[in-house]
Amino acid sequence: MTLSLDLLLGFALFALVTSITPGPNNTMLLASGVNFGFNRSIPHMLGITCGFFILVLAVGFGLGAVFQTYPVLYSVLRYVGAGYLLYLAWKIAHSGPVSEAEQGHAKPISYWGAAAFQWVNPKAWIMAIGAISTYTPLQGYFTNVIVIAAVFAIINLPSVSVWVACGSLLRNVLRDRRWLRIFNWGMALLLVASLYPMLHESFS
Repeated sequence: MTLSLDLLLGFALFALVTSITPGPNNTMLLASGVNFGFNRSIPHMLGITCGFFILVLAVGFGLGAVFQTYPVLYSVLRYVGAGYLLYLAWKIAHSGPVSEAEQGHAKPISYWGAAAFQWVNPKAWIMAIGAISTYTPLQGYFTNVIVIAAVFAIINLPSVSVWVACGSLLRNVLRDRRWLRIFNWGMALLLVASLYPMLHESFS
């Protein structure tokens, strides 16, 4: 049995809300839109969507069960992800002026870098596990996992592109070096703040 229309609509709303709300990916995309513009950020957007598509498939086809059996592996992954997020926050905080980014002195995150990041992104794992555990019927499970992953990808790409577009609109405002520095440090701090739920859970 494939997904019913009601379940599919409910999942589509879940996918939209989780894809368009703030998180590590969208914070980085907003900063990328400001520093590099929309076109140069397209590989970053595509990497997020494709990497997340593969992650949902992997969770649906058994990786989630591996982490339930060996929870230490999930803990290691989360801390590796936290370390990488801190590194990305540092890079955003020290991004140069928009004019320098345009001249090629700085580069946006690549397609492969963005795709790989999904595997250490705590929010991406929560989204993938939530999608599979809540919205995937057991009957026709193989087909349903593929449908869930595909629908998530279709909704995810335009959702994340909104953040890049907003960043691009801010480029003219932030051409002033001082305001750009304030913006980049703000985005870096938000990225670090996104680690709070994970750290709170780990130490509580």
